[in-house]
Amino acid sequence: MTDLVKDKVAVVTGAGGGIGKGIALLLAKYGAKVVVNDIGVNEHGQDSAEAVVAEIREAGGQAVANQDSVSDAGRQIVQQAVDEYGRIDLVVNNAGNLRDRLFHRMSQEEWDAVIDVHLNGAFQVSQEAAKHFRQQESGCFVHMTSTSGLIGNLGQSNYAAAKLGIAALSKSIAIDMARFNVRSNCIAPFAWSQMTSSIPVDSPEAEARVAKLKRMEAHKIAPLVVYLASEGGKDITGQIFGVRANEIMVFSQPRPARSVHHAEGWTPETVGEIAIPALSSAFYELERSPDVINWDPF
Repeated sequence: MTDLVKDKVAVVTGAGGGIGKGIALLLAKYGAKVVVNDIGVNEHGQDSAEAVVAEIREAGGQAVANQDSVSDAGRQIVQQAVDEYGRIDLVVNNAGNLRDRLFHRMSQEEWDAVIDVHLNGAFQVSQEAAKHFRQQESGCFVHMTSTSGLIGNLGQSNYAAAKLGIAALSKSIAIDMARFNVRSNCIAPFAWSQMTSSIPVDSPEAEARVAKLKRMEAHKIAPLVVYLASEGGKDITGQIFGVRANEIMVFSQPRPARSVHHAEGWTPETVGEIAIPALSSAFYELERSPDVINWDPF
């Protein structure tokens, strides 16, 4: 069945390679009309977005290229979809970058560069699309989050903050726009891509992490995106998924794990004597993503 998202209009940001390219290609294969957004060039020196569009068209699909930056041109990206195809049905916020650095050494520029693309970019594109979704009373968002934010990782405070912010943004969109039949979900992808190829390999631990990432192909994220955008996904919203090679997971979301009550109210002394001992069994260790998701991809 190749018409799962037939005639739906999709914007996929950061779609010139890796995860985004895989999503754009599969959406087009299943009948969507795709705006392929990317500001970069591929390994052959070609405009990345144009190269993906050419590949889609050669396979009989419909697509146009867009080279605007998500951080300051959300309106133009979405408007191109509307101008070309008359509507917009799906936004995949995939565009990203990395500026890894230990927190105490991170510059303001490194912080801003990552927040602007990931979090501000997702907001810009999503809010512009939301105007159209509200009017047509339908629409779907799929945002890329990361276990760097959901769990934690070394040297990625900018990226982690942006990606956890995207999870919160997605949930807020899902709540605010449910009345308009608009849904919003996140995917934490595990995959080797041009972006993850910039991860510093400066320790045996980092080398092992990169080796494991290289075994996870970027195109394997796409099937879940296509399904979420289809009629089959119409009742799925506010969720956080993970895709890791041939594995799909759903993540828990923060909820109170344990509580204590003191009828007379708390003092610093009773907090230490009663509350902390009672709550400590529910504390989380200072874990990183590879510590929690520590089994081999399959």
